[in-house]
Amino acid sequence: MYAMWRLQVSFCTLWLLLSLSSAAESKARSCSDARQAYNAKGFSLVNVPHQEISGEHLRVCPQGYTCCTSEMEDRLNQESKVEFENLVEESSRTMRTTFVSRHKKFDEFFLELLDNSEKSFNSMFTRTYRKLYMQNSEVFQDLFTELKRYYTGGNVNLEEMLNDFWSRLLERMFQLLNSQYQFTDDYLECVSKYTDQLKPFGDVPRKLKARVTRAFIAARTFVQGLMVGREVANRVAKVNVIPACVRALTKMLYCPYCRSMPGLKPCHNYCHNVMRGCLANQADLDAEWNLFIDAMLLVADRLDGPLNIESVVQPVDIMISDAILTMQENSMQVSAKVFQECGQPKPSGIGRSARGISDVFSSRFRPYTPREMPTTAAGTSIDRLRVVWRTMQHSVIDIKNKLKESKRFWSNLPDDICAKGKLTESDDDQCWNSHTKGRYFPEVVKEGLTNQVNNPEVDVDITRPDTLIRQQIMALRVMTNKLKNAYNGNDIYFQDSSKFSNPSGVCK
Repeated sequence: MYAMWRLQVSFCTLWLLLSLSSAAESKARSCSDARQAYNAKGFSLVNVPHQEISGEHLRVCPQGYTCCTSEMEDRLNQESKVEFENLVEESSRTMRTTFVSRHKKFDEFFLELLDNSEKSFNSMFTRTYRKLYMQNSEVFQDLFTELKRYYTGGNVNLEEMLNDFWSRLLERMFQLLNSQYQFTDDYLECVSKYTDQLKPFGDVPRKLKARVTRAFIAARTFVQGLMVGREVANRVAKVNVIPACVRALTKMLYCPYCRSMPGLKPCHNYCHNVMRGCLANQADLDAEWNLFIDAMLLVADRLDGPLNIESVVQPVDIMISDAILTMQENSMQVSAKVFQECGQPKPSGIGRSARGISDVFSSRFRPYTPREMPTTAAGTSIDRLRVVWRTMQHSVIDIKNKLKESKRFWSNLPDDICAKGKLTESDDDQCWNSHTKGRYFPEVVKEGLTNQVNNPEVDVDITRPDTLIRQQIMALRVMTNKLKNAYNGNDIYFQDSSKFSNPSGVCK
């Protein structure tokens, strides 16, 4: 009986010792996993506990037994801020790179298209009009120079520039067709005043003006829109991380370290609440961003539609040649009207050349036939022009597809960052819920600043919008207005600058 009693006492003592040992273990678990993960981050293990310690000192992570000291928590605070900035940077890189690369490609293609168009024009006019063209080539060269200056941001009024071109061409043609007279500068100025009334070039100036203005307004505004999209995306991607967001990020990303569960990923909905709080201002950009993208797509349709750049730059030489021939056919009526309005000019004393002028204008201008077309290692200028245009067409189609993909980018950014399996745990019951391993129960708040008033994870001051974001919203609004005007064929003059150095500047 006594032996039995002693056996029972021994068993109870052993059970009590095991229980105490288990209790001690549950209160002070090993921090080896936390130390290993902390060290993997490149942090020093000096003063990092080997066993859990009491956590009354913690300001962000759950208090209780912990593997984190105050210094560790501060270090993890800094790390969470950097990691969040990198997450936003990484998640937006593809979209931002799209604007950078497409802007560069479109700009290069368009300028090459203009260069090849000018070369083609010069080659064909030299062949057709020979010396007469070379003696007056600066009139046509100035036309292309001004078109380039307009496209690259110069303060050029397209309509006035084209009117000036036709006036200068009329003066030169009038002198050539009336070489038996001498004309003063005042007399030639009088001649140019009657350009609209006389219509010496027929309907060509009106047709060319309609084509050039629509196409070049669209191209210039489109390339500026690509640059504004690039600048806005780059600025917004550099997030201003408020202290409340840093605390929420630390709690979500690194407090599992303090509980010796460094491999535990946050719950999906938990991540959504944190990111929607931290990216509330970015989400507010989305409405204006979507309107901007829609306007860009409209202008892209202009570039790809019936009044595209090809319909302008390819037939420029033919249209101007037609205008010159029309002027020659109507030269007698035009000269008579000018003499009536500006007075009879004085004879030059030199008779009109019987040969040269009439011969040059005796046949209608035509492009090269395949047999006549000169060949070089690089091909003909017109061939190159067509190759560049086809490449540019593919570029516009590619840009349109990429633009469509970027719609709702900013409001979807939390979803992209919190993708399951990437940052968050796929199993909703085996994830970090801000306190321990388990399900996350709070509802996910909607995106945008005003909806963060009930965010359970991030304390956001909804009365203080981010100033930088508001500036970008205004920049997009200004650009969207320019794009809509460009779609309707209305010009908006930009400040004279190289490559639009002030993309968010207001219209002049």
